[in-house]
Amino acid sequence: MAIKEGQPAPDFNLSGSDGKDHTLQDYRGKMLIVYFYPKDNTPGCTKESCAFGEMFSELQKKDINLLGISKDSLASHDKFIKKFNLPFTLLSDPDTVMLQDYDAWGEKKTCGKISVGCIRSTVLIAADGTVLKHWPKVRKAADHPQQVLDVIKGL
Repeated sequence: MAIKEGQPAPDFNLSGSDGKDHTLQDYRGKMLIVYFYPKDNTPGCTKESCAFGEMFSELQKKDINLLGISKDSLASHDKFIKKFNLPFTLLSDPDTVMLQDYDAWGEKKTCGKISVGCIRSTVLIAADGTVLKHWPKVRKAADHPQQVLDVIKGL
């Protein structure tokens, strides 16, 4: 299933770093930012996650939820959250089901080498569950959260 703006976002059911299971339905009625990142504690992923963390209180004031998703285990997520004091929930997708449903898993090129893995991307989901905006390939991880916030401010 391809992610398409204006279409319903795919449902999901994943375990979170908060000890709860999360589904798309849990977020109905509020906007949701879902960002997919390759690996905890790596330079780009850390910069992106910390930048989202810095704007988290602003997102909360706008009644917007934020989830980070990677293939990493919940134990890895816990260490990542504690090390960088991340104020939001990270979901674990070890079987890559949500990653695939959201076009965030596939072939990618890193430093000239082709591999299969998580594609850094973001989906902004409206309160009714439709996709408002999809960033299919995020290039500058550290700057990307501000791009998301700029789109939200323009809505």
